[in-house]
Parts: sequence; C-alpha cells; structure tokens
Amino acid sequence: MDDLIQKVIKRVEEDMAAANKTESAAANEVPKAVQLSPEDTSGIFADIGVTEYIGTTSLGPTVGLVLASIDSTLADRMELGNLRSIGFIGSRQGFCPQIMAIDEAVKATNVEVLKVEAPRDDMGGAGASSYVIIGGEDVADVRRCVEIALSQVEKYYGDVYANEFGHLDMQFTARASYCLNKAFGAPIGKAFGVVCSGPSAIGPVLADIAIKAANVEIVSYTSSTSGDGFSFANEVTTTFTGDSGAVRQAVKAAIEPGKKILAAMGSEPKSGSVPYI
Repeated sequence: MDDLIQKVIKRVEEDMAAANKTESAAANEVPKAVQLSPEDTSGIFADIGVTEYIGTTSLGPTVGLVLASIDSTLADRMELGNLRSIGFIGSRQGFCPQIMAIDEAVKATNVEVLKVEAPRDDMGGAGASSYVIIGGEDVADVRRCVEIALSQVEKYYGDVYANEFGHLDMQFTARASYCLNKAFGAPIGKAFGVVCSGPSAIGPVLADIAIKAANVEIVSYTSSTSGDGFSFANEVTTTFTGDSGAVRQAVKAAIEPGKKILAAMGSEPKSGSVPYI
C-alpha cells in the first residue's frame, strides 16, 4: 500500500513539474504577430513591448511602425515638413503590393504620403522592396492608416506571380489616390494599372501586349536606370490610366503571356495570394 501511495505522489510531482516547465516556456516565448487579413484590421497585432511597433505580415515581409511625435531635428534632417506623427511601412520584398495597400489606407484616413522609396533589396530577387513614410496631425489617423495598409498587403499579392528566375507584378485600382500618385504620378481619382516584371527583358513585351489590348494611356515607364524612382532593379514597370474596364483589361491581358514566359525559364510561376484582377 505504501508503495502505491509513493508512486501516486511521484506521478503528481512529475505532472506538476511538467506543467511548471510549460508555463515558464510560454511566459518567456516572444509573441508572434498575428497574420493580417483584409477583413479584419482591429485587435490582431501582437504586443511585443515596443510602443512604436504596429504589426507585420509574412508577405514581404512587411512591417509597420508609428512615431507619435518624432524628434524635430530628425524630422528636419529627413525633410518631413511640419507633421510630427509619422508612420513607416517597409518590406524586404515587393514594392507595388505595398504601394497599392497604402493607397487604399490613405483613402480611408486623414494622412499625407511624405516619401515613397524603392530600395534595391528584394532579398536577392530581380525587383525592389518598399519604404513609405506617411504623416498626420493625429497619431490615431497615422496608426489606423498603417493598420489598414498591413491588412491589405495580402490582397495585392494576389496577382504577383514568381518562380526562381523572375516575377510578374500586376496591379489594378478603379480609383488611384495619393500614394500611387506619389510613386508613379497616377492621376488621382482615375483608374490605374501596373504591369511590372523581371527580368527586365520581359517588361516591354508585356507592356506592349497590355497597350494593344485596350484603349489606355501610359502614365509612366521605369527600367533599371531610367524613369522616376528607378532603383537599379532588374525589372521594368509600365503604368496606365483610362476607363476602368479598359485598364483592367490591359493589365489582365499581360498576365498569361507573362506566366508562360517565366515558366519557359524555370518552374511554373505561383501567385502570392488569391488573384483579384
């Protein structure tokens, strides 16, 4: 009987030790940011103990941060003007998806797009990454803009197709706003499309297919060393405006030929998310 009691006590002690070990590991675990979705933009950001941190997405990966009141000397050196509540959105891969996502966020909030840059990064890929600075009078507006932008990144990876040798980045909006205007000179309030691909040799071919597919007007053309905002990336980006249906048709016409060209170079290109165009 004593042996049985001793075995029970030992088993209880072992269970308690295991439970304490699990609780300790959980307490020391660094929280991971919850993946954002276009449908839900509230209450989904992990608290990592950094006030300025807003959230992150796996696609990009893309990170968003906000300074409630930036130091005035730093703001002057960064040439940010008089706004002191500043938001930062940046990625290691992808430029157009982030710009499209921020453009949607800007429409819904009272902020200004202060700077748009395309760092030559892309984690070894052919394209560029993104670095966007926004500002506002109210930190709540800036924070909300960053949250919405992060939640929209997944959507705008839907028509990004890539394999080991290159990528296609196709984008469309029925109404461009201030971030697209800052990045590409898009006419505000008008339909706008992007045909971007790397390596660069594919770009002009797909642009030509798009232009011939519908009645659209070229807004901008950027290659590795020409056009506004070039970043020495091995890609060509052509943008268009026109009637909403025509712009969508032009962009869509370039997708399948682009996928076939990339597939001839390597494996079948895969979408980064769910195609939306």
